[in-house]
Amino acid sequence: MKEKLEQLYDRMLNWLIFYGPRVLIALVVLIAGFWIIRILNKWLVKRMDKSQLNPSLKYFFLNFTVIASQILLIVLTLQIVGIQMTFFTAIIAGLTVAVGLALSGTLQNFTSGILILFLKPYRVGDNIVTQGQAGSVTSIQLFYTIVVTFDNTTVIVPNSKLSNEIIINLTRSGKRRFDIELKFPYSADMEKIKTLTQEAINSFDQVLKDRPTRVGISKLENDGFTVSINTWLPSHHFEDNRLIINERLFQRLKQEGLLSS
Repeated sequence: MKEKLEQLYDRMLNWLIFYGPRVLIALVVLIAGFWIIRILNKWLVKRMDKSQLNPSLKYFFLNFTVIASQILLIVLTLQIVGIQMTFFTAIIAGLTVAVGLALSGTLQNFTSGILILFLKPYRVGDNIVTQGQAGSVTSIQLFYTIVVTFDNTTVIVPNSKLSNEIIINLTRSGKRRFDIELKFPYSADMEKIKTLTQEAINSFDQVLKDRPTRVGISKLENDGFTVSINTWLPSHHFEDNRLIINERLFQRLKQEGLLSS
């Protein structure tokens, strides 16, 4: 019994002599490393607050940097202690492949979200048409984009759909052309129609004056002719302004007897 205790004591002593300094060094490295990572995180937060980076990207990069640094620090301390990483590396590699296959669609959405936030094909507040839906972008997340349609329906679109398919941005240029077609009998006075139309449209303050309003005959048919009207409006509140112009034009032409009862 005494010999076994002495052997155990010798083994423990040898372990302490061989591994003790390594464990102490690893603990010092681990404590100092976490302290440096905390300082790095604070510095990154200040730098990103001054930048124009999207909040979602800020959150992602901060978390990614901190987590990656912590993982590298832990691997370094294990190497200092002398723990072989071959077994752990094989497990991590297998888990990475399994998770990658299971989350391939999610990772695609994530990558697409990063591209959208960097390339900015649309921004929060833009009106877009995508996936057969037209509405206003209210939020751009890393995995999906939220679009509220004009009838107040919330549509959540995966970012992979938005990065790989056509997006119509209705507000990017800041202005949109509004087209109207009205049909009149051949007895109607075209010059009077043109004058009244110009007066009704120009009386509305939201009509853009840097682009001229066009009024002309677009179709000649057996029972009459069609007048096309093209005018320009700001992209925002386009639908509201369109309704106002239609109403003013209707009232003016009706008042002059150019529209049949």
